Amino acid sequence: MAWFSRSQRGLLLVICLLLAGVTLLPYLQVVDYDFITLDDDMYVTNNPLVLAGLTWTGVKWALVAQHSSNWHPLTWLSHMLDSQLYGSWAGGHHLTNVLFHLANTILLFLFLAWVTQALWPSALVAALFALHPLHIESVAWVSERKDVLSTFFWIVTMWAYAGYAISPSIWRYLAVVFLFILGLMAKPMLVTLPFVLLLLDYWPLRRIQGLAPVPALSSGSTPQPGPAKQSYWHLIYEKIPLFTLSALSCLITLSAQSGSGSVMPLYIRPLGPRIANALVAYVKYGVKMFWPPPMAMFYPLTPVPWWKALAAAVVLLIVTALLLVRARRSPYLAVGWLWYLGTMVPVIGLVQVGGQAMADRYTYISFIGLFIIVVWGIFELTAHWRFRKAILALGTAAVLVACWWATWVQIGYWRNSETLFVHAIRVTGPNYMAYNHLGMYYANEGKEDQAVLMYKNALAVAPGYPPAHNNLGIIYANRGRFDEAIANFKKAIQLTPGNPSYHRNLALAYSKQGKQAQAEAVMEHVRWLLGNRGH
Repeated sequence: MAWFSRSQRGLLLVICLLLAGVTLLPYLQVVDYDFITLDDDMYVTNNPLVLAGLTWTGVKWALVAQHSSNWHPLTWLSHMLDSQLYGSWAGGHHLTNVLFHLANTILLFLFLAWVTQALWPSALVAALFALHPLHIESVAWVSERKDVLSTFFWIVTMWAYAGYAISPSIWRYLAVVFLFILGLMAKPMLVTLPFVLLLLDYWPLRRIQGLAPVPALSSGSTPQPGPAKQSYWHLIYEKIPLFTLSALSCLITLSAQSGSGSVMPLYIRPLGPRIANALVAYVKYGVKMFWPPPMAMFYPLTPVPWWKALAAAVVLLIVTALLLVRARRSPYLAVGWLWYLGTMVPVIGLVQVGGQAMADRYTYISFIGLFIIVVWGIFELTAHWRFRKAILALGTAAVLVACWWATWVQIGYWRNSETLFVHAIRVTGPNYMAYNHLGMYYANEGKEDQAVLMYKNALAVAPGYPPAHNNLGIIYANRGRFDEAIANFKKAIQLTPGNPSYHRNLALAYSKQGKQAQAEAVMEHVRWLLGNRGH
């Protein structure tokens, strides 16, 4: 490994400024956007501890809370800081997400340029990361602060690890551990990072004994001492503390998600359909990287035919075999592919959280591996072409302009809940989640008749969808139709017995109906539920 010469540092600065420009140009439009009804209420708009800003009460709550089915105290603190700075102005909360995405883009470029000594391939990977339309969800959705924040710590942890690999010391290793812990405190997606560090040992760090250096794709660097060679078992052994932290984070996350009822049990969705959906999703994500179809923020689960799962498995096996065979000559192929496969494991649906078949935001980290394969592959393939620089320049410009345009258009759908969920229905067809959140939007706007219609549409698509029953019950209760409200609240409770808010709404309806004994009995059950969760 080496760092770039003094003459090249000016070029690094220019590239960083260009990356900043192409990133901010499409994304700054979100400063004029609203919060949406999906999760933004839990994270910001209806969360008094977050809206109060940074307070000791809020900090203590953030450190122990498993609210929103996760333990991610750093994410809560970042939202509290936004409220401290911007109050309830949605644009400020959006701006913070954009700035983290910008920081991630530049840090990714500088990291790859450092460890690979390939300046232009690193810049192109970072530009694709900045502009790929599948990354919009992670940036334009305030509730996905955990995505951009945890990725920031993911990348700086890789920086710290590369420094440790060049010059090992206990203090450098502790820096890696500390940054990794901060990342896990932002989002448990980082549980796969120790696996990725092992991949970096293979390429580009080449720390494994017996591996020859790979020629850099650019020159002019100033030599530095390279990482010392180690046995494969030593490299695994040194990461045991990191893998242990990952296992602990998995246990905490499963506890939080199971306690909130977010994890779909196996008796509802058996392992076979989960594996089938995961295989098909891996292939679909890969296709969407090259050709993103119209995107929606929620893709409902649908049955996967056995032949599609089998075909997806065959495709994945063939691609894996081909790339591993080429690994000795082109190690970036194996690293990029295993990066993609490995980092997708927590979100591919084997542990089913929620009712989505896949989600664009899950590609935020995972696509880095695929970007590396494509970009390094193109540079290697065209190494001896005539007019190579002109062809690469034109091809790069065309791809980035296409990404920029697709991103600009797709970001426009995130203006508010109405534009977002109407677009989702247009893309996916009848969509119970989109109908429900359109109903919430209309209810907040005082358009109760339209809200009722949307809730009924949601239940027509998914009769067992508890939030639509609960939301319909709220409107009926507001209109004094307590029998219908109570029936809907009871249905929501029957479907999700552990949700305290449904019980509270039922108790309130009983109370307004004058049935105080029934109301008190329900509230006693609420206190029992909260006590069992340690609240």
